[in-house]
Amino acid sequence: MKVYIIGAGPGDPELITVKGLNILRRADVVMYTDSLVSERLIAEAKPEAEVIKSAGLTLEEMMAMMIDAVRQGKVVARIHTGDPAVFGAVMEQIIRLKQNGIPYEIIPGVSSVFAAAAALGAELTIPELTQTVILTRTEGRTPMPEREKLKDLARHHCTLALFLSATLAKKVVQELKEAGWRDETPVAVVYKASWPDQKVIRTNLRDLPEAMRRAGVRSQAMILAGWALEPDHERLAAYRSKLYDPAFTHGYRQGVKQ
Repeated sequence: MKVYIIGAGPGDPELITVKGLNILRRADVVMYTDSLVSERLIAEAKPEAEVIKSAGLTLEEMMAMMIDAVRQGKVVARIHTGDPAVFGAVMEQIIRLKQNGIPYEIIPGVSSVFAAAAALGAELTIPELTQTVILTRTEGRTPMPEREKLKDLARHHCTLALFLSATLAKKVVQELKEAGWRDETPVAVVYKASWPDQKVIRTNLRDLPEAMRRAGVRSQAMILAGWALEPDHERLAAYRSKLYDPAFTHGYRQGVKQ
């Protein structure tokens, strides 16, 4: 018996992994973040399973329930939104499980950053344009480490994926401009990626705060910024992968010079 920490994916109940769904269906106790995880997914739990909503609980309350259940010989499925490894607040749970000798296993999930990219029809790494994606957030009530201020990270001028930053759009603009980003840099916002009420906003850096205000988006949104987000895909046609270039030789194909 153990605690399974399962990434539920970004919202669409079909975006959980097969392994995660199988564990959910056989778990004796299902604890989930009810403000972020689809009720349709939780409905896959077996009828006799104990289902616990965690949004209103403290860490201490959650851990007491999970530890007690495992000690009673039960399988616990702790369901997190997206992937547990990114802003999942799972390490504090893992520490307490280890302190109490409770075995655990993490089942990865689809992060909202990738669901947002899919909604935009975007590739976040374009050959010779940008090959790096930084997953981060804007500093709010939770401080950022000194070397991870957004304006410092933005100086790399790669693709940025900003979690937990929808209420801080003006600060995002200020810090990116301090890092040398231009007003016309493409920015996209995806509200509730993969949910039925998903909303996509395409704008630029200068107009980001106003675009979000008009759309009424202030939470549960992913902000993606950088030239990989160029909405006119034809402008990206010049950037091509070497992997499929006819002139490029690799282990599976001999290149032919044009």
